[in-house]
Amino acid sequence: MKVLVVGANGQIGKHLVTLMQNSDSLKAKAMIRNQEQSAFFENLGAETVVVDLEQDIKSIAKAAEGVDAIVFTAGSGAHTGKDKTIMVDLDGAVKTIEAAKVAGVKRFIMISSFDTRREAILAAPPSFAPYVAAKHYADEWLKRSDLDYTIIHPGLLTNDQGTGKVNAAYEVDRGEIPREDVASVIMATLENDTTIGKQFQIVTGNTPIKEAVVSI
Repeated sequence: MKVLVVGANGQIGKHLVTLMQNSDSLKAKAMIRNQEQSAFFENLGAETVVVDLEQDIKSIAKAAEGVDAIVFTAGSGAHTGKDKTIMVDLDGAVKTIEAAKVAGVKRFIMISSFDTRREAILAAPPSFAPYVAAKHYADEWLKRSDLDYTIIHPGLLTNDQGTGKVNAAYEVDRGEIPREDVASVIMATLENDTTIGKQFQIVTGNTPIKEAVVSI
């Protein structure tokens, strides 16, 4: 299975592409914002394509040609303003969903925020609320599409070494999770069609990742 990783140059994206390139069943096509980011992926033997998420749907759809699935793990980052949150986390996500339809790619994995319910927008600190709102509406757009979607809601992301074990369910208690383990959860999700049409939260736990994903 060839997978377009949108936001490949992010920390989760790099872990994910590395795992895919070491896999017998999944291979990555890394979508990056500029050519200077390509060396990491080329060293892994991964195909790269340069597209900025602020470009049009047609450009993203062209990047998605020839793939079997799309993983959206892009984000505007903690140090950008509300404008980038709208343009990347909302508009970029929606354009990628629409591009999947144009390219005929049915499988779509969205890496979202831990809680994107409307109540979470109201409860979020003012500085974080725009991000939660953007993720909320991107998730809703995906759920209303005809794509074979899965939405993954990770807890507080860390750069700790992955444990290989998580707590995964529609709703779990808040907690942390290493980015490396999020990448492993994405891999397991792509390999399990039982996750289609579902969304779930993940934090570090006691259940091996593959087992946890199968039980969703």
